[in-house]
Amino acid sequence: MFNPIAVAVAVAAVVILIGWVHRAIKPPPPTACGSVGGPPVTSPRVKLSDGRHLAYREFGVPKEEARYKMIIIHGYGDSKDSKLINVSQELVEDLGIYFLSFDRAGYGESDPNPLRSVKSEAYDIQELADKVQIGDKFYVLGMSMGGYSAWSCLNYISHRLLGVALVAPVLNYFGMPSFPDNLLKEALRMLPKSDRWTLRVAHYAPWLFYWWRTQKWFPTLSPVNLETLPHEDIEAIKSLPEDPNMGQKATQQGTYESLHRDLIVALGKWEFGPTEIKNPFPDNDGAVHLWQGSKDTIISCMLMRYIAHKQPWIHYHELPNAGHMFIKSRNECESIIRALLAS
Repeated sequence: MFNPIAVAVAVAAVVILIGWVHRAIKPPPPTACGSVGGPPVTSPRVKLSDGRHLAYREFGVPKEEARYKMIIIHGYGDSKDSKLINVSQELVEDLGIYFLSFDRAGYGESDPNPLRSVKSEAYDIQELADKVQIGDKFYVLGMSMGGYSAWSCLNYISHRLLGVALVAPVLNYFGMPSFPDNLLKEALRMLPKSDRWTLRVAHYAPWLFYWWRTQKWFPTLSPVNLETLPHEDIEAIKSLPEDPNMGQKATQQGTYESLHRDLIVALGKWEFGPTEIKNPFPDNDGAVHLWQGSKDTIISCMLMRYIAHKQPWIHYHELPNAGHMFIKSRNECESIIRALLAS
C-alpha cells in the first residue's frame, strides 16, 4: 500500500544525500589575495590581459646591468619566495645573471585561473616578461611540476627563448601525442599504489578530485619520506634553510586552485608531446638542456631517455646518483646554470 510518509522520508533522504555529495565534491571558492578576508598582497604584481594578477620576485644583478635574464618556474607546492635555486652570489655577479621568479596561477599571491591549461602557462610567462620589461628574449628554467610550463614555452613561445633547462620535468602519464602509451604505463606502475590512484582521479574524474584529496577513507599522494629518498636528495634537503611557513604561503589562497588544479592540468589534455616539439634553435643560437636523476622515484628516467633519443637536439644529462631534488644542491644547480648559459 502506498505510504506517503515513507515516500516523503525517502525523498528527504535522497535530497540530503545529494546535498552532502555536492558539498563534498565542490571545492570552496579561493580566498584571493587582496580580497576581503583574503591574504594581503605583499609582492609586486603585474596585471595580465585577462585581468588576473601574477606576483613576481626579482633577484640577482639588476636587469639593466644583466648579461643574462632567466625566468625560474617553481614546482608543485612551491612558490617564488622559496629557495628555488641554490647558487652563490659570486657566480651570479661573475656571469651577470638577473633572475625573475613568479607564483604560478593560484599559488602564493598570483590570482587563480579557472581556465588554466598547459598552453596558458606559456602565455602567462610571455606576458610577465613583457610587463616586467626584461626584453624580447630570455632563458627559462623549469623544475619538476614547473616542467610542463617549460615544455609549453618550447612549444608555444619558442621565438622568445634564448635557452631552456628542464630539470626532472613532469610528463602526462595518461597520454601525449606521439608518445608511446606502453612507456607511460610502465612509468606509472613504478609509482606507489596510492599515487597511481590519485593521478587517475585527476585525469579521469577531475570533478571528483577535491573530494579525493580531502577524504580520509583512502590514502592519496604518499608523503615525502626521507627514508625512501636517495642519499643525495636527503643531503640537498638538509642543506636548505628551514621555513615552516613556506608551504602554507604557497597554498594560502586554497589548495584546490594551487595544488589540485596543478595536477589536473598536468594530467589533462596536452595538445602536443615533447617528441613533437621542433628544434627552436636550428642555427645553434641557443640550446635546450634536460636534466634527470637516475634514482628519481617521482619522474622516471626512462621517459627522459626516450625523449632524448627522439629529440637529439636536446642535451640530455642523467645524473647517476641523483634523485628528484638534485637542483637543491649548489654544485648541481650551478652546473645547470653554467651549462645553459654557456650554450
